[in-house]
Amino acid sequence: MPDAEAPTPQQVADRVREGMFRNDRASKWLGMQILQVAPGQAVLQMTVRDEMLNSHDICHGGLITTLADSAFAFACNSYDEFTVASGFGVDLLAPGRLGDVLTATCREVSKAGRTGVYDCEVVNQHAQRIAVFRGRSYTIKGKPAVAG
Repeated sequence: MPDAEAPTPQQVADRVREGMFRNDRASKWLGMQILQVAPGQAVLQMTVRDEMLNSHDICHGGLITTLADSAFAFACNSYDEFTVASGFGVDLLAPGRLGDVLTATCREVSKAGRTGVYDCEVVNQHAQRIAVFRGRSYTIKGKPAVAG
């Protein structure tokens, strides 16, 4: 009996997306939706709710960062290798406001050996840049991102 064909990189990314999101309580709690995951890339979206506002009536910067960090996580795990953040930097450029639909787009810049660099941009529904994020990843070789 011949072996089944190996999954395509996109099929692997789709399986990782489903498996990771199933257990991603933080992203679900914040109401994030996954719009796309492809090898080395991810696009996530979140609507700014009242409980996300700080005392200045703007979205808490940590929550904008969390959206970018979640997109980063899906992008760097899309090869089904267990990958974690080793660090990141974020610049907040404009406020998120109540009702804004924020979209984080993350793309791989470099992946070599166990380390990677990923850039994310967060924009609102008017394509106004809200934040830029650069994440550094570390891959645990030989361990899949999701079971099965």
